[in-house]
Amino acid sequence: MEKQKRPTVLLAATLWWPASARLALRFIEYGCRVVAICPRGHLLTHVVGIEKVYHYDRLSSLRSLELAVRNARPDFLVPCDDRAVWQAHELHESQPDLRPLLEDSLGAPAGYQVTRHRARLLGRARHLGVRVPETVRVESERDVEAWFRRHPSAVLKLDDTWGGDGVKIVRSKREAIAAYTKLSRLAGIATACKRMIINQDPLALWDWGRRTNPVITIQRVVDGRPANAMIACWRGELLDMVTVEVLASQGATGAALMVRVVDSAEVATAARRLVEDLKLTGFCGLDFMVEAGTGAFHLIEMNPRCTQLGHLAAGREHDLAGVLFARLAGLGRPPIAAPIRNKVIAFFPQADAWTPRSPFLHSGHHDVPWQQPDLMREISREPWPDRQWRARLYHLVNPSPHVPAMEFEASGPIQAPAEDASPQGVAVDYSRGRLGG
Repeated sequence: MEKQKRPTVLLAATLWWPASARLALRFIEYGCRVVAICPRGHLLTHVVGIEKVYHYDRLSSLRSLELAVRNARPDFLVPCDDRAVWQAHELHESQPDLRPLLEDSLGAPAGYQVTRHRARLLGRARHLGVRVPETVRVESERDVEAWFRRHPSAVLKLDDTWGGDGVKIVRSKREAIAAYTKLSRLAGIATACKRMIINQDPLALWDWGRRTNPVITIQRVVDGRPANAMIACWRGELLDMVTVEVLASQGATGAALMVRVVDSAEVATAARRLVEDLKLTGFCGLDFMVEAGTGAFHLIEMNPRCTQLGHLAAGREHDLAGVLFARLAGLGRPPIAAPIRNKVIAFFPQADAWTPRSPFLHSGHHDVPWQQPDLMREISREPWPDRQWRARLYHLVNPSPHVPAMEFEASGPIQAPAEDASPQGVAVDYSRGRLGG
């Protein structure tokens, strides 16, 4: 009997998002050999089963990634945030011997610049017949003024930003011009030093060194509720996808806190066309707005990396990490491990910390990594950089503005299956946004 291949997966994370640790845990459960590169203090260092963790050097972060790839010799690279993708693109350009791995992990290089720029990606999507709101690049205040002669509102977006940063919803020409002026400013060396020292950002100097003129787009506002899809694909073939409507989010443009798994033929068609056209491989995410009244899905942007849906086993049909593992291991599709039967999913610990009184919390599946108590405790704490004395002192003097959670009406009635409960003896304390026991 032929021995099953045990693929090696390298996860690259430059930000303190918990999705990377959850995805690592999922790959480990399927039998992958998992290694990682991340900042010091990252959640990935608390995942039991990761065989090796490399750390970024703040003065040479790109070189750190290259050395991790060469030393780990992975079968597959998984960028866990946008900057990890962009650094992988730079390695593809500068290191010819790594191109086979990077193309097997990210897809055809002809699509790299398309996925990176919002206007270019949405233009390609529109050409493929995907429903897209009007989106154009703006290069001056005059362009903004011209937009407001035809539209009462807009969304301004700055390329090379992520997680809702660099996105401004504006309702007047005056507000739009102020937002455009702010987004147009190039970050200086003082900002880079602050991010390196206070935020412990290992890519701060790399970001500063590759500054270019800001690329800003303006997009028509679609009134409705947000939706997301995450895709697993292989050389232009769509392997599997999970689509959700957002029930609550961190402000109007931030990450989802609670979602509901849905099916949409329109989203599936859009995903398949983009994957085939751009010859994508690996994980990517699509963001939509579901138009109020019509229920039409409007694609508003693409994330060319894994999102927080990547580790979810959404019912008995969808498991993105599982199908990608099977393709890497040369197997048929494996049985889904620990499928989530509940359609409503609350992300831990964000959901109970931001929306402790939401009725969705009591009907949904709580996405808690019960099987790894150390990781569970670490995820429930503030990110490691924010716990350091320099950050505490900085935020005491410069407090972050309060961003309220936004809740959206579900598209249909919600009922939780009886079997989708927390493990006996452990409960989530909603009032404190932490674990109780």
